[in-house]
Amino acid sequence: MSESKNVVLVRANVEMTPASLQTIVQNAKKIAGKDEKGYYTVDTADKVSEMISRFLFEKDFESFVKNIDNYKE
Repeated sequence: MSESKNVVLVRANVEMTPASLQTIVQNAKKIAGKDEKGYYTVDTADKVSEMISRFLFEKDFESFVKNIDNYKE
C-alpha cells in the first residue's frame, strides 16, 4: 500500500467507535493465531494503524483534504 506512494508517517489521535476497535483486534488475532506459548503473534496497535491508513488511501483522503469545504464544521 504505502510502498507505492510517497508517504509520511503521522502520529495522531483518532476517534472511532469501541465496536470498530474491538473488531479490528478480534480479526487481527484470528488471522495471526497464537504461538506455542498461547500468545497472539500480532501487534494490534499496528493493525489499527494499517487499517486506518488503508481506508484513507482507498477512499482518496488526498482529494477530500483538497476540498476547502471539508474544513468547515
